[in-house]
Amino acid sequence: MREATEPIRLTRDRPTWLIYLQLGTFATYLYGLSAAVPLLRADERTSATVAGLHGTAMALATIAAGLALPYLTNRYGRRASTWLGVAGMNAGVVLVVFSSSLPLTLLGYAVSGGFGSLMLYAAMAALSDHHGPAGAAAISEANAVGVVIGSSVTFLISAMAGTALGWRAALLVTPLLTVAVAAALGRVWTSAPATPPEPAHGSARRPGWRFHVSGAVLCCCVALEFSFNLWAVSLLAAQTGLSLATAATGLSAMIAGMAAGRFAGARLALRVPHTRLFAGALAVAAAGWLIFWSATDPLLGYAGLALSGLGISLHFPLALSAMIGNSGGRPDLAAAASPMWAGAAMAVGPFVLGALADGFGTRAAFLLVPVLIGLAVGGVLTARTRS
Repeated sequence: MREATEPIRLTRDRPTWLIYLQLGTFATYLYGLSAAVPLLRADERTSATVAGLHGTAMALATIAAGLALPYLTNRYGRRASTWLGVAGMNAGVVLVVFSSSLPLTLLGYAVSGGFGSLMLYAAMAALSDHHGPAGAAAISEANAVGVVIGSSVTFLISAMAGTALGWRAALLVTPLLTVAVAAALGRVWTSAPATPPEPAHGSARRPGWRFHVSGAVLCCCVALEFSFNLWAVSLLAAQTGLSLATAATGLSAMIAGMAAGRFAGARLALRVPHTRLFAGALAVAAAGWLIFWSATDPLLGYAGLALSGLGISLHFPLALSAMIGNSGGRPDLAAAASPMWAGAAMAVGPFVLGALADGFGTRAAFLLVPVLIGLAVGGVLTARTRS
């Protein structure tokens, strides 16, 4: 239990803002390339299945990043690994901007996805170490900053699509923001060692079962979020009669809920026990899903998506914090395992939901969401860190 006389505080120093803004650049890549998939499909004249390979490329590269991260952080340290990830992520984005053939855009998605994951998970481990007991709050707030910055790219893509420059020019926000962050804070880093220390002799041990259950919870949460990202628009259109173009604005409601939830969650994480907060966030997502799944009125559908986003907002930060907390004092082990769980979820979750939609319809397929939530709740309660 937390002592009332020793409140946990989150101090936002220059290293904190560096990582926050690095995550903002990551979000511009993630939201930008996600929104670009249907536009690439039109440009490259491919089927929906082939266009979906861009997401598969990102997922597989994320798993590869998890395999490479231990070597890179031990050999070069978190700071170098983070900036290497930023550089590679930008290289992949630039390749997509200036390429028009399917093999090159697939390569661009894979490169940006793999290197972006290197940056994300190395930076989150450093942020957690830097803030200690306030690490979960810092991770939540960092993701909130990312959502706010990244969501602007989707609107910019729409605005640029009708201009002479074209929608691809909007993706250049990522390298431009990277240059600005590097110029302003490139020499800053956290107080943690540049290279994470090896465990003392005799203290190294295999992670306990709670660590692996926490990874499975992360997998459920990522699969849940990506399933909403890829399929909620189709269900909203089918149930309310909206066109797909109009229904796509439903994701804006979800993103708004995520932004609000992550900023609020950063404060709640300083006051509410981790397990209670995580279970509550999953319950909010379940309530939002039920409203959305049942809605035949557009406004009710938007409300359900906003409430779902409010709950989903805390899933990734809290799941990652749980993996770090259950790693036995080895946050870099959690940083390496997390992208493998997340990559598997990105590859499998939306695919399973899509297969169910083909067989039983999108509405029936969306029953997968409460199943994922139920599994996550069970994992959270089972793998809670004992104080």
